[in-house]
Amino acid sequence: MTCIIVEDQPPAQRILQQFIGDVDHLELIGIFPDALQTLDFLRDHRVDLMFLDIHLPKLSGMDFLKSLTDPPRVILTTAFPNFALESYEFNVVDYLLKPFSFARFVRAVSRVQSTPAPDTSTPPDHLFVKSGYEHIRVTVADIRYIRSDADYTELHLSTGKILSTEPLRYWQETLADRRFVQTHRSYLINLDHLQRISSARAHLTDKTVVPIGRAYKEGVMRHLE
Repeated sequence: MTCIIVEDQPPAQRILQQFIGDVDHLELIGIFPDALQTLDFLRDHRVDLMFLDIHLPKLSGMDFLKSLTDPPRVILTTAFPNFALESYEFNVVDYLLKPFSFARFVRAVSRVQSTPAPDTSTPPDHLFVKSGYEHIRVTVADIRYIRSDADYTELHLSTGKILSTEPLRYWQETLADRRFVQTHRSYLINLDHLQRISSARAHLTDKTVVPIGRAYKEGVMRHLE
């Protein structure tokens, strides 16, 4: 599996280079200090996996990722945890927080092999929610918001509420390619049901008011641009 490193800090480059060298099926074919040099390389070379830092000079890793129409598989490497949610919109395989161990690195790489490549076709308009002993068909557009409560999540629909034993993280990943955004550690909302934002609150079309956590506000506002 061919891979490249996109990282501007030499110590971080060396660690990744060493870790890659210790994994037999990885072949390092390039190290780049910024996104622009990487872009030139990707035009002419096939790359299976890219280890991408978020904080890069000239163009951030996230902005670079947004600009790619057919990116390789991506493992993000960063010292900042607040981009984790946004990264799932781009089918990022894993999110490595620096400093990470070799064991954590290997686990991330193993996900590249076990996770199928992103499907670029239009996703179905429905899903099946396991609730108790039932699997209930739900139209995605009918989900207004999802609330996490202890050991389960509540899916609030136009027609009522469904309880699911899946954690909020599961719904973040399942709905990553839809118009859903996390506003709070306990809430995920459907932007198609968002009416307005006032201070630290999201007002939905059914008059529900959902809190917006300080750590999530920037990500919410970015989706409105």
